[in-house]
Amino acid sequence: MAQRHDFAVIGAGIAGASLAAGLAAHGSVALLEAEAQPGYHSTGRSAAFWTESYGGPGVQPLTTASGPFLREHGFLTQRGALTLARARELAELDDFIATYRALGVRVERLDRAALELRLPGLQADWAAGALEPDCCDIDVAGLHQHWLTQARRGGAELLCNARLSRAERGADGWRIALADGRELTTAVLVNAAGAWADDVAALAGVPPIGIQPYRRTVAQLRLDPPPPTDLPLVLGIDELFYFKPEAGKLWLSPHDETASPPCDAAPEELDVALAIDRFEHVVDWRIQRIEHKWAGLRSFAPDRLPVYGFDPAAAGFFWFAGQGGFGIQTAPAAADVALLLLRGQAAGTVDPAPYAPDRFR
Repeated sequence: MAQRHDFAVIGAGIAGASLAAGLAAHGSVALLEAEAQPGYHSTGRSAAFWTESYGGPGVQPLTTASGPFLREHGFLTQRGALTLARARELAELDDFIATYRALGVRVERLDRAALELRLPGLQADWAAGALEPDCCDIDVAGLHQHWLTQARRGGAELLCNARLSRAERGADGWRIALADGRELTTAVLVNAAGAWADDVAALAGVPPIGIQPYRRTVAQLRLDPPPPTDLPLVLGIDELFYFKPEAGKLWLSPHDETASPPCDAAPEELDVALAIDRFEHVVDWRIQRIEHKWAGLRSFAPDRLPVYGFDPAAAGFFWFAGQGGFGIQTAPAAADVALLLLRGQAAGTVDPAPYAPDRFR
């Protein structure tokens, strides 16, 4: 006989784990993970940072609202973020600063002399920058484990190697069949499957939204000398690179977005070479070697905003997906929004309306 749950959450990455932790106090929860361990894909490969401008103005309310939780629980380490602009990009830089100041984000404009104090060896092209002093590194593994632990303590059941085969809606809820033959039923099916979100919808007979995974590449470099320990996260206003120090090494990305099917993403040599080339146009630092490289998938809805809410065309089917590269920095607030929607309660700190799935229906 199929085991009965109030909620079945598909995907045990940061999204599914955070939501399962909150739902466990309100009913029986099955947290279903297709891999042998949770967080194998995007969550486990993130170079995550918390910075309020990342993801755009539509994401900023979720990031800002997540800050207090992340700070109070010790998941943030001060870093700072520095966005660089060339002379031809100064108007774009000023628009960036004005936009986020209007939203209440602390942003300081830096001239060339101020940039040189924070970024030694800066190449001559770079004329000005925007400093966000509140940017922090995130302890992704610690945050993920916190929510998995909270979910387990609340009674949620984590099932690994639990790949969805199909889901069918009946009079008493959803009947879920897993690839290994296990079955369960649930009143609410939560789609927190990241890059596989549209695939999960299709297996449940729900029209896909158009959530597209994109590959993002990161390389770990050994430099001579090592990068300054107080180096901020450094980004380009053109969104063609970012880098930051990590345990005496440097993590570097070409800020790539290559459309990909859902998969176990792997780095491409061309993307790593592109990252190195762009880095060498920013600073004159000496690279000794590439020590490690990896890639992950970041998944976006067509308008690049997350999708939270019940699908208007499928009773009991809840979207919690499309969280791009900002899913970790927004996770606390996103889980709060979703929990209120799942329980039919009024909106909290963040208005859920911009993220509702009915905007695609």
